[in-house]
Amino acid sequence: MDFETITYTLEDGIAVITLNRPDVMNALTATMRAEITHAVIEAGKTARVVVLTGKGRAFCSGQDLGDGADAANMDLERTLRDEYGPMIRAISECDVPVISAVNGAAAGAGANLALAADVVIATDSAYFMQAFSRIGLIPDAGGTYVLPRLIGSAKAMGASLFADKITAKQADDWGMIWEHVPDDAFEAHWKARAAHLANGPTKAYHRIKQALQASMENSLDAQLALEAKLQGKCGGTRDFQEGVVAFLDKRSAKFEGR
Repeated sequence: MDFETITYTLEDGIAVITLNRPDVMNALTATMRAEITHAVIEAGKTARVVVLTGKGRAFCSGQDLGDGADAANMDLERTLRDEYGPMIRAISECDVPVISAVNGAAAGAGANLALAADVVIATDSAYFMQAFSRIGLIPDAGGTYVLPRLIGSAKAMGASLFADKITAKQADDWGMIWEHVPDDAFEAHWKARAAHLANGPTKAYHRIKQALQASMENSLDAQLALEAKLQGKCGGTRDFQEGVVAFLDKRSAKFEGR
């Protein structure tokens, strides 16, 4: 696949999507949003794990305010509905795990793009910022949905109102992200994490995503029923059979993703 604003590689089951506008801290344009959406959808069909990361010193600085019309004529509702919404849903609905490898600043919609992933790994020097109120806006790109679920209403409200920088360590302590790692170990670490998932039980991972995404809205009875249904599907996979045999043989399982 040929892209203008991102790069895409697929090797050993790992699809790496790199935001590639380092001169503007990987700010999001309409073209970039469309390319990310397309790349994630395609990766979900062929890869066993997807990694989102940025080139240069930033992960993503958010909306490129120089892209398109001036502020007075921006149709923000349409942009969010037709461009941001599909991008965030593509990540959420991807059949394989999605990792955000946050290599630097993640601000505005860039922060919420990162947080849309299933697992967020940040380098120590990275930070997250809900910068929207600084220009008279509310958090978007799924921010008002994901933040209260990750860090609770009090932290989500403060992060949104004050638009403070949240360090990688703070984000980790608050439960906003999975982990933060030293800068010099960052790339090797996220690659190892991605390889672990690429060699895992892919169908089970997909159903883990389905179950956890549904749990916030379901009653206990509904969630128990969903668990039973999804577990029944997992029980019919070759990976479950291999996992049981490997356990009994006291060896590591060799999952095929089937």
